[in-house]
Amino acid sequence: MACDCPERLAIVDVLNTYATCLDNRDWLGLNDVFHADATADYGGALTGRTSIVDTIRSFLGGCGPSQHLLGNYQISTDGDRAESLTKARVLHVGAGARASLTPYEAIGVYRDRLIRTAEGWRITHRHFDVQITLGDFNVLQPA
Repeated sequence: MACDCPERLAIVDVLNTYATCLDNRDWLGLNDVFHADATADYGGALTGRTSIVDTIRSFLGGCGPSQHLLGNYQISTDGDRAESLTKARVLHVGAGARASLTPYEAIGVYRDRLIRTAEGWRITHRHFDVQITLGDFNVLQPA
């Protein structure tokens, strides 16, 4: 069913928190995004919040500034569970020796499953369906 307004806003807040945490390199803040037992697919299967955060950190750790822009949120809820599709346009700029590389951009859709917990909504599964890439992926390599 379509998501009612308070639930929709709470879920959009979680999705936006993800983007803000990545751009600010706030790895601890991702505890407010992912369920401890979450799974993810960023081009490979990941199990557990720690594994997901470590993988994200490995890509962004050597990267310069990034900007994760989200929009066109489609959210449906069923009790304490929800699904969302969120369009994303993500820009990554190189740092240090990679500063001269062409910035890398990934454009696609985040496909998420979420659960309501006592602490609020948390992502239980995330798949980033990248549909367009531009620039040099090597911008994302670890420092």
